[in-house]
Amino acid sequence: MAAEAPVIVVGAGLAGLACAAELTAAGVSVRVLEASDDVGGRVRTDIIDGFLVDRGFQVILTAYPELHRQFDVDALDLREFDPGALVWRGGRGHVVSDPFRDPRHMVATATAPIGNLVDKARIARLRARVRAGHPSRLLAGDDISTLEALRSDGFSDAMIQRFFRSLVGGIQLDAELGDSRRMFDIIFRMLADGAAAVPAAGMGAIPRQLAGRLAPDSIEFGAVVSAVTPQRVEIGGTGLGARAVVVATEGPTAAELLGLRDVESKSVGSVWFAADQAPSTSRLVILDGEGAGPVLNVAVMSNIAETYAPHDGHVIAASLPGIVDGDLDALARRQLRRWWGPDVDSWQTLAVHRIRHGQPRQRPPFTPKRSVETTDGIFVCGDHRDTASSQGALFSGRRCAHRVLVALGHSATDATNRTRRYDRASER
Repeated sequence: MAAEAPVIVVGAGLAGLACAAELTAAGVSVRVLEASDDVGGRVRTDIIDGFLVDRGFQVILTAYPELHRQFDVDALDLREFDPGALVWRGGRGHVVSDPFRDPRHMVATATAPIGNLVDKARIARLRARVRAGHPSRLLAGDDISTLEALRSDGFSDAMIQRFFRSLVGGIQLDAELGDSRRMFDIIFRMLADGAAAVPAAGMGAIPRQLAGRLAPDSIEFGAVVSAVTPQRVEIGGTGLGARAVVVATEGPTAAELLGLRDVESKSVGSVWFAADQAPSTSRLVILDGEGAGPVLNVAVMSNIAETYAPHDGHVIAASLPGIVDGDLDALARRQLRRWWGPDVDSWQTLAVHRIRHGQPRQRPPFTPKRSVETTDGIFVCGDHRDTASSQGALFSGRRCAHRVLVALGHSATDATNRTRRYDRASER
């Protein structure tokens, strides 16, 4: 293909934008084809009646290395959750904090009815284990499910059901704790090293900043790709030539386009409410400690970032991992009414999301860093090629760009040095 042809990236989610931004920085012409009407993929923010509403309850973990490699973090204006959680059980919330980062709640954490004192000592031991050494070592060694790992660490069933089930269900969409303990260890390490946060302008600010690194008019919206070959894509019967093609869609779509192994999905529903009064003043994520569900976690987003709501209102996000069918609004209200009483009936429903592919499932044995090159010479990136996280999507996009640069004849040494510069910046 002529050198003037661009590299075509199919998909403007985090992975595709990270890949396109890295190629653009290397001087390569890029054309991004996005089927929807905006960038972000699963990371989008809508403005509804003056409220910021993310598509699903999402956060960014500030300890993710790619956040600091690829973004102007100050410009994102991140607003952080307090460390720990508010576990709802017995008609009230119980603070379970990280005593190493927030010792004010040490006594409350010790007495919270989520497990015994030995369980809480084991959390400290778990924290010490995952923070020992480089995070990459957590992705090596024998692998088992998260549930098996927690049981082998000696945690009681009460602790697992009242705390870990909702915590992991909310972050990893894995309420059954069946996915890899490697992924759990990484997430727990990131929570110990940093904070959960959202940009002041909503999670959609993250892909928008990446898109701002691309050349003007390089993203085409409403472009549904029906087929790909190494140097060509098909859109509505029209072929577009390319120097190389990168498929950066979510896992199921990539598998269909490329004939790859099916990607198993973890689904999630969410309901966003507006209220005149906040049901809690806490800046903690609120976990279901009763095991009743279907809502596993709730966040009063306007407590975290006042920018999420008009000055006279509040916005609440309720997450229902694994549930996308039925009347999600009614299901969520029924549970939250038990928590906070009839005031819940006055809340306005802003949005109901049914996200059938929220994350790729990563069952044990799980090995990250799957190849970003197919046997047909097409490139592929996304969280299904690395870890099921924003970190995984961003890292996958960056290393995919590295392989494309080498394939286009750029020096492998130069491409490697580019990656090393990112790594050194992260270490600092």
